[in-house]
Amino acid sequence: MPREKRKKSKTGIYHVMLRGINQQTIFEDKDDKRRFLETLAKFKEVGQYVIYGYCLMDNHIHLLIKETEEPLSLSIQRVISSYVHWYNSKYSRCGHLFQERYKSEVVEDTKYFLVVLRYIHQNPLKAGLAKTILDCKWTSLKEYLYKPKLVEIELALSRFSHDPKVARNLFLIFMSQDNQDECLDYYNKPTDEEVREYLRELGIVNSSSLQRMQRTRRNEILRQLKKVEGVSLGQLSRVTGISKSLIHRVVSR
Repeated sequence: MPREKRKKSKTGIYHVMLRGINQQTIFEDKDDKRRFLETLAKFKEVGQYVIYGYCLMDNHIHLLIKETEEPLSLSIQRVISSYVHWYNSKYSRCGHLFQERYKSEVVEDTKYFLVVLRYIHQNPLKAGLAKTILDCKWTSLKEYLYKPKLVEIELALSRFSHDPKVARNLFLIFMSQDNQDECLDYYNKPTDEEVREYLRELGIVNSSSLQRMQRTRRNEILRQLKKVEGVSLGQLSRVTGISKSLIHRVVSR
């Protein structure tokens, strides 16, 4: 079946998500994440794209980006190819690192632009990797609050106030709000039954047997479950009967 043609954004702005192939890790350490951001900055001068927001997770990336001089697909390919070449050399590996086709959605109005930006900045928070949005590492939030390096901040801040200080305060309040934002990868979340089926494939017939399991093996299973695309800590807690805080400690190690 031929691939569905990507929808063209009237504003040129897209929410892009890049995932590791087979959900594998694409960032092993801080240096890898720094390198990716440096690569984004390097090719920004070539493709003249504009970055409004980013979040780097261990196995996927969110970008809020605008294409200008060259097609976004070409810009993304430049960035990916350069990073993968460096990554493969560093870890003495070869082959693909990212899924062949990145996911994207158009962003064509101000309200949704801010929703996507909040969704991106809260990604680590909703994954249970941070307690507050200010604790979320490797997002563009602090570029908005302090000094921008890679990100264009004026479009978002101007929607709150023309006074920079007031704009930043209101921006942070909005970015911190509890919400039910449903963005690009929302509809790829597995159902509880799909997670239970994966548990059964791992040899776990029910949640009780997982709870009684020897701790090391149990933690290994929890880490495997967390790698399932779209699964959340809350969902894992619901399916396994294990507390969200315990799962967070296990999968964060």
